[in-house]
Amino acid sequence: MARHRYAYFPGCVTLGSAREVQDAMDGLARILDIELVPLKGASCCGAGVMKQANWELQIALNARTFAQAEAQGLDVLTPCASCQGNMSEDFMRLTDDEALRERVNEQLEAISGIRFEGTMRMRHLLHVLVDDIGLDVVATKVKNPIDFPVAGYYGAPMQQDGACGDDDVYDPQYFEQLIEVLGGSAVNYDGRTQSVGFPGLLAEEESALRMTAAVISDAKSEGAMVMASACPLSHINLDTYQVKAGRVSGEDTDLPVIHLPELVAWALGHDKSRLAYLKTRVLVMGD
Repeated sequence: MARHRYAYFPGCVTLGSAREVQDAMDGLARILDIELVPLKGASCCGAGVMKQANWELQIALNARTFAQAEAQGLDVLTPCASCQGNMSEDFMRLTDDEALRERVNEQLEAISGIRFEGTMRMRHLLHVLVDDIGLDVVATKVKNPIDFPVAGYYGAPMQQDGACGDDDVYDPQYFEQLIEVLGGSAVNYDGRTQSVGFPGLLAEEESALRMTAAVISDAKSEGAMVMASACPLSHINLDTYQVKAGRVSGEDTDLPVIHLPELVAWALGHDKSRLAYLKTRVLVMGD
């Protein structure tokens, strides 16, 4: 049995348009002796959208996911800052409001035969690496040091009390500490905890694109040659819409953007060809 076991909640983006996140998660889990236990049949966390139409449905679905993890005696691990923030909010509401918890549990027992008791924890990969695995352990596993300036992007949803582990809500340091351990130079920039406007991209595209451009250009102006995102949802804005954000804003947005799990996995020796490709992108785009 692996030394570290978690009920794994990849998030919809990881299961759909960003399968590279799952590949990286598999690689780093193997190297760091982590077992990612599937949450079979777990639903979407709501992604900040579902609650706008039906919050009670969202909290019931997340309570079901929590109860599934509790049934296995495991904490929930996700690589997505949006999932982490959204699910942590619902977890805290359920644990703080006994009447709500009992109402939701009546539904869970009737439909799924399980209950939520509040014994598990929501954990983002970043917090697991620092608080559970330990940066000292991660350091011993580094095979390919990330030898260039990296801007860590946290993702605004998880920068709130109860969702960011033992890190500082307003001035987090975990990502920067991890980057240094992986051999990189951590870039300190104001946009690292700011929103890039997802899911506002669906309704207010220009505003979201300007927010996205502000984060990227800020990181680049501070010397970043690559950005690593702890949020696959935000990565859609930062990477897929990067060129469009630059056109709308007039700012310099030409910067490679990868996922946090990729940065870790490649530094630990998983998929050297992808790391070589990243270094080529850095040389072409990062200056």
